[in-house]
Amino acid sequence: MSLCADCVKGVRHEGTPEGSWEEIGGVTSYVATPLGDYPKDRVILYIADIFGPQLINAQLLADDFARNGFKTIIPDYLNGDFVAADALDPGSQFDLGAWFAKHGASETRPPLDRVTAGLKEQGVTSFGATGYCFGGRYVFDLGFDNVISAAVVNHPSLLKSPEDLQKYFDTSKTPLLINSCTIDTQFPHEAQAQADEILGNGKFTAGYKREYFECCTHGFAVRGDLSDPKVKAGKEGAFAAAVKWFKAKL
Repeated sequence: MSLCADCVKGVRHEGTPEGSWEEIGGVTSYVATPLGDYPKDRVILYIADIFGPQLINAQLLADDFARNGFKTIIPDYLNGDFVAADALDPGSQFDLGAWFAKHGASETRPPLDRVTAGLKEQGVTSFGATGYCFGGRYVFDLGFDNVISAAVVNHPSLLKSPEDLQKYFDTSKTPLLINSCTIDTQFPHEAQAQADEILGNGKFTAGYKREYFECCTHGFAVRGDLSDPKVKAGKEGAFAAAVKWFKAKL
């Protein structure tokens, strides 16, 4: 398995992040906390793409989840070796293959486990997880292990289809929402159809739904060009679907 060119394309969004940086389980994490009262025993784990929590787009999305009442944590599960935002610039010569070779599950899963353990020590008992691109793979893995209570994946990368979809059906008890799109070599139409066949029509009793965003490309939910009305609608639609899912399932 490998990543695709669209995994390192997109637009940096504008805004002022409102969260803070904390060490959780020894892992540097961006933390977005709701204003006012909110359930202290629930947290959303935002599992970022290859740009990590350092990309402003991820921070702004975490802030938006917090505005909807969910404390949201973006762990640096890439161990500080995230892809710099300037890799998005036209003409970038960033070597995606070399980076990918250094970020296997043995390097990237342990930080997520340390964060969940640290949050449990703080009294968190229920985890939601939303993953984008590279991070979508880890939402599936956490779902396999039933670490999380609600799952959202946005244009996931590195899934084996239909094998991982069948494994999810066989092993997970975590409700799953997939935000998919038109142009996506990582999760193409064939895989989308297989997800519906394996998990849909009430077969996966924990809960399954797939949203589809026309005219959008892999990465749209976090790095989409918001000057394009259809992409903007897709990005906002994927976020709204995730919020609705977490409110219903977490």
